[in-house]
Amino acid sequence: MLMDMFFIQSCVPIEKKLRIHFHSFMLDVHNKIHEIKKTIPKIYGARKPTPFDPLPLVADAICERLWLLCFDEFQVTDIADAMILKSLFTELFKRGVVMVTTSNRPPEDLYKHGLQRVNFLPFIAILKEHCESVSMDTGIDYRFLHGPTMQTYFVRDRWERDVDVELNAIFKRLASEQNDIARPRTYRIKGRDVTFRKTCGHILDTTFDELCARALGAADYLQISQSFDVVLLRDIPKMTLSIKPAARRFITLIDTLYDNKVRLVCSADVPHVQLFEASDSIDDDIEDRKLMDDLGIRRHETSKLSLFTGAEEVFAFTRVVSRLQQMQTEDYWKLRDSKYL
Repeated sequence: MLMDMFFIQSCVPIEKKLRIHFHSFMLDVHNKIHEIKKTIPKIYGARKPTPFDPLPLVADAICERLWLLCFDEFQVTDIADAMILKSLFTELFKRGVVMVTTSNRPPEDLYKHGLQRVNFLPFIAILKEHCESVSMDTGIDYRFLHGPTMQTYFVRDRWERDVDVELNAIFKRLASEQNDIARPRTYRIKGRDVTFRKTCGHILDTTFDELCARALGAADYLQISQSFDVVLLRDIPKMTLSIKPAARRFITLIDTLYDNKVRLVCSADVPHVQLFEASDSIDDDIEDRKLMDDLGIRRHETSKLSLFTGAEEVFAFTRVVSRLQQMQTEDYWKLRDSKYL
């Protein structure tokens, strides 16, 4: 809310400022890097390729459009992001860009226990040099004070009520307002075809497995947010560290839907405050073991790396629970459009 107020009330012309989720911004940065590298001619026969840094050109492209960047949820969990942030923001700050951001972590805790964090630490120094950190933590989660709430989160209780029947009725009502029929839909995203089995106009009826158990990411969830006003998400399980990849995708999904004010209707095995359970006794999953092999990391060396311990997921789920709470309120549903109320 504070970020919304600042962005709207700031005297900077609208075309010179941008408010965006940090994940979406970094996705755009990586796209720009890829496009710039494609324009560099290949030199055949050279013994050693000439080093080329695309980040100054990326910074130029950003600064041609704006000078005020407002980020939601500045967090670093991806090593590809972590390794370029110092160079990227050095170039942006050099060109006069002003950054205002929200984060659940102070600068010194960003990318905590991340892979190769020693290479990330210079970015923290750059951040502290150019930005003032202000703690807004009052110990109160104000999203839990929002009201009134709507019946948009259905739990399969011990009486085994058929929540699918209730979600089917919601889908039928919403679909009746669309100029479309229920059908599959395929999107071309980053050179891949991504198919959703049941859509109708601006309504997506899907499952946890369809969105989180397969290899989807921020770009796919952004496409969903841009294509659909309402998402019906069925069969959310209670998550543990044994399904970290799916849990990470769920976190990214909820962050993206929330940031784009997409309405969410859910069915789950447990209430949203009980969706994630951490356990120190979980064995390494197959993906973790493969990654340890690829990186040459031994089992005892993973005890402090958040990538393997699940510490980042535990931390992020506090935010997810808070957002799921707000997404059940009438005020949230009115943010995008009131036609579905």
